[in-house]
Amino acid sequence: MNPKIEKLIKLFAKLPRVGSRGGQRIALCLLQDKTGRADALAAAILDAAQNIAPCPRCGVLTDRGGAACEFCRDAGRANGQLCIVRDLADVWTLEKSSVFHGRYHIIGGLLSGAAGILPQDLNIATLPARISDEKITEIIFALPNTVEGKTTQHYIMSSIGDKTGVVFSELASGVPLGGDLDYLDDGTLTLAFGGRKSL
Repeated sequence: MNPKIEKLIKLFAKLPRVGSRGGQRIALCLLQDKTGRADALAAAILDAAQNIAPCPRCGVLTDRGGAACEFCRDAGRANGQLCIVRDLADVWTLEKSSVFHGRYHIIGGLLSGAAGILPQDLNIATLPARISDEKITEIIFALPNTVEGKTTQHYIMSSIGDKTGVVFSELASGVPLGGDLDYLDDGTLTLAFGGRKSL
């Protein structure tokens, strides 16, 4: 096999849920396409890699340059609610279901001793300043209902403490044990969000 093609297949295979067979199919599809999709995809990836960066306040991907993202700029979302999520996919899931109208805080993963992910590896240290600056009154945890998710939730609560006057809540029982937001339908997510419980 041509080493350039082999390299392309291996890179695609490393993407989530693709694998080696999927990587091979994608590479062949792009290389045999006559419509210019490969060039368009390469240009789009390069453009995004060079011009997209995390929002310095919440972590949502936005235009590079240090400016706040659309959620942080939207004055209508300054309602005192801050939803803590693992990654951008969770933000997209919540936005699609229209169940939340406050602001987000992406922590970028979950605490895990097995994976070697420590508090300093996550976007947690900036939370106290956000709570103060944005007059946050409620923090809603929309983290996976897993051991890692609960561990991360408890760590964040203990690091913030009860001196801020912030109310903590989490999604209700609509989220199954071990469940991720990605796999929930809009109805279940709406019930889970609407029935959130205080911690």
